[in-house]
Amino acid sequence: MQFLLAFIVVGPLVGAVAALLPAPPGLKGKSPGQAVLRHGVTVTGAILLAAIVLALGFDRDHPSKMQATTDIKWIPTLNVRIHLGIDGISLPLLVLTALLTFLCALYSYFKMPSGPSPKAFVALLLVLESGTFATFAVLDLLLFFLAFEMVLIPMYFLIARWGGDQRQAAAWKFILYTLLGSVVMLLGLLLIGLKTGTFDMVALASDNGRGMTTSVQVIAVLAIGIGLAVKTPMWPLHSWLPDAHTAAPTVGSVLLAGVLLKMGTYGFVRIVLPIAPDGMHRFAPYLAAFAVAGIIYGSLACLALAKRGNKGDLKRLIAYSSVGHMGFVLLGIASMTPTGVNGALFANIAHGLITGLLFFLVGALKDRYGTADLDTLSGATGAALYGRAPRLGGLLAFAAVASLGLPGLAGFWGEMLSMFGAFDPADGLSRPAFLTFVAIAAVGTLLTAAYLLVVVRRVCMGTPSAQPQEPRLVDVQGYEVASWSPLVALTVLAGLWPAVLLGLTDPAVHKLLAGGKS
Repeated sequence: MQFLLAFIVVGPLVGAVAALLPAPPGLKGKSPGQAVLRHGVTVTGAILLAAIVLALGFDRDHPSKMQATTDIKWIPTLNVRIHLGIDGISLPLLVLTALLTFLCALYSYFKMPSGPSPKAFVALLLVLESGTFATFAVLDLLLFFLAFEMVLIPMYFLIARWGGDQRQAAAWKFILYTLLGSVVMLLGLLLIGLKTGTFDMVALASDNGRGMTTSVQVIAVLAIGIGLAVKTPMWPLHSWLPDAHTAAPTVGSVLLAGVLLKMGTYGFVRIVLPIAPDGMHRFAPYLAAFAVAGIIYGSLACLALAKRGNKGDLKRLIAYSSVGHMGFVLLGIASMTPTGVNGALFANIAHGLITGLLFFLVGALKDRYGTADLDTLSGATGAALYGRAPRLGGLLAFAAVASLGLPGLAGFWGEMLSMFGAFDPADGLSRPAFLTFVAIAAVGTLLTAAYLLVVVRRVCMGTPSAQPQEPRLVDVQGYEVASWSPLVALTVLAGLWPAVLLGLTDPAVHKLLAGGKS
């Protein structure tokens, strides 16, 4: 177990270096480009297999205990250690990262985005995977910061070099926003380490803030929270996200929505809640207020983009929907209750599965039509996907109803539990204020259903055009079935059997909120 976790974190880095080397004789295939893309599939597949074995070997009877741990001295003068470990909170995110990266590598093997050398593309994809794994596995604050920053450069280049229109501006906006937020976050992390004498996250969680005064905790939560809120993204620090998603290649959007956004909310749960509970208690109502503002803002922005004549980009619409969905995650965290935090963690995974599938589908639509513009897609009578490409239309409708929180699918449980947690928040938090937040969030669920159903009606329904110039539309192909089927299956599985996730997260969440006591 210890070796497996270290292999999962470091393996993609070794694979990234190997991707830049010439392909060995006999493995070149039809071209060097095909060989390196096959290398990406092989490496990410091996990492996914290791993650599955790690999950199967995980002690589900004690999910609150850190398992597969490695603890090695690194910088003794600063008391910084290479400390790795997983519990019921980080394991699902680790497996989700491995799955989505493998599916992106598989999809790219058949549909490589236009741009420079495939070698650089595969290497950046693997570095991004390694940094994400490290973020979810490290148990030292400074290592967490380094891993948190490690993913920025590869994502910047994936957008800037393999993206679409306005990719340079979108990439710069992404890197500037996240770097500025991270600088502030580093100051908060250093403040905690200097005041407590340790950067070890397990020891700090067990101390539960007793080594810091309330004023220090407030300053630390404010600084760390800004950096995490930018990455989440929380309204009004979200404006980099729609541009980044619109310009990014399909696999870049899948990883950005499915994995990178989770790093911010994971930081709130792993660092802010257990390490500075008094500071979090002071900011919880404000966090909840920003969360529900994001829910309403994201939904209204999506409704505006979905309206006929507004030239709304479908990728941009799904990006704004992420602002709303992550608002539910933040609302659950702000409740500071086991129910709310469990709902937030469940919503994290559900959003990664469903929105990852949505970006795959929109990328496929854009490849077929040459655009993601809703007015162009819908035309006079609708793109009529049900008639022209029934499997593609059915999958888009499935992903849309999953995203709006249909009971029986994964999106339902996270939003419901987050609102349940906010309905009865932690002691000391204003219940009338949180009841107001729940009411606003409930309105957001109705708006979410409205814009997603408008999208389905405009894109999937209608009468196929009989015009001879109408291009032939290819339905779902074999490699797309292979890339999308796991996301569909897991969305249904998590919706019908939520205990698969909640059984892992619930004991770990109770332990975190109880100050390290099971």
